[in-house]
Amino acid sequence: MFRLKPTRLLALAGVALVAFLYWKPTQTYLRTNRELHARTAEVRALREEKAQLKRRIAQVGSGGQLVREARRLGLVKPGEQLFIVRGISTWRKHH
Repeated sequence: MFRLKPTRLLALAGVALVAFLYWKPTQTYLRTNRELHARTAEVRALREEKAQLKRRIAQVGSGGQLVREARRLGLVKPGEQLFIVRGISTWRKHH
């Protein structure tokens, strides 16, 4: 039969205690590390989107084209009234 000496038993209990005490901080560290990688990927994607939007703004840059794009989005200049006309395609078919 295998018998442990008291010093080995005490050392084994100490190792088990240390492992138990480090379990929670280790899990917290790993979870935080995963969140950091996820946020880093999110920031990278947002930076790419920002660069893409800046390129789009640079392309639209001219005043007339910018106004056309704003009108397409339904934006109006201050003081203007927005009129929504429906059925234009039907009217065009008849005329």
